[in-house]
Amino acid sequence: MIGIIGYGAYVPKNRIRTKEIARIWGKDPKNVEKGLGVFEKSVPSIDEDTITIATAAAKCALKRAGIDPKEIGAIYIGSESHPYVVKPSGTVVAAAIGCEGELRCADYEFACKAGTAAIQNVMGLIEGGYIKYGLAIGADTSQGAPGDALEYSTSAGGAAFILGKKNKDSIATIEETLSYTTDTPDFWRREYQHYPQHGGRFTGEPAYFKHVGTATKMMIEKMSITPENVDYVVFHMPNAKFPMNIAKKLGFSKEQVSPSLVVTEMGNAYSGSSVLGLTAVLDVAKPGDKILMTSYGSGAGSDSFYITVNDAIENKRDVCPKTWDMIHNKRYIDYATYTKYRRKILMR
Repeated sequence: MIGIIGYGAYVPKNRIRTKEIARIWGKDPKNVEKGLGVFEKSVPSIDEDTITIATAAAKCALKRAGIDPKEIGAIYIGSESHPYVVKPSGTVVAAAIGCEGELRCADYEFACKAGTAAIQNVMGLIEGGYIKYGLAIGADTSQGAPGDALEYSTSAGGAAFILGKKNKDSIATIEETLSYTTDTPDFWRREYQHYPQHGGRFTGEPAYFKHVGTATKMMIEKMSITPENVDYVVFHMPNAKFPMNIAKKLGFSKEQVSPSLVVTEMGNAYSGSSVLGLTAVLDVAKPGDKILMTSYGSGAGSDSFYITVNDAIENKRDVCPKTWDMIHNKRYIDYATYTKYRRKILMR
């Protein structure tokens, strides 16, 4: 079985309140907050992008893992906002953390589940005996057109996981993973377009709820468990209402979901969303706890994981700042500064 040897997260310090965006576009802030369950979102500074976020998260994962970066045999970064169309983000991260050389490296895209797809691919290489350790990252500086519904929630952040064979240093064990995939075009961005388009209510059913629900049910059946056997559940978080609704449909309680619900105070970090939720849970979980995580990527598909927390978590989690601590370490900006940082003025 595959162990999580180290994990790390990064959330930019800048925040813009949902009501500040609503003020600019003449919307009722209370209706916007109530509709999304998102009260503020993270904003990357002018010098932050997917590569810097991935590097910061990876450095934290390395500290928790306590391994030589040269032992990492693969780096895969999932994102919808790689800085380059032609040039990998992974090579820059590899150089930054000191593991260039004999290394498998690629950038992944599958909307918001590219990070969990990276985890699955690293798992395969470890299980096949090709590498000792691998680094999987989900990170984004997600895009939302000015005035579009997405602008109220699209944010920035990422998480990194160093995986290896299960051993005494494993923070947690990935007991099982599976995926559910169909051609459901609920969300897309064509070449040369800066902002994505979406199918409105179509993004709920038959997109998010069908895929997250089906993949989670498949995992529950495969592992012969019930929602009561799970201590924490993590779902992709396009807003706060979707994960809570699917949790209720599947029989999970609010208490099982709440520790991972980072979206309320930082927005939807796309490929960083569900994996940041997982880091938030690992920050508080106890040895023996069971975690069920199901990501979602538009287009569409879901990856589900069943994870057991190990004893090593107690000695490793305090090595780096915890996810919720980073979320609470913030500074507020106004809409004008936000448009400058996100280069929206230049793009329009």
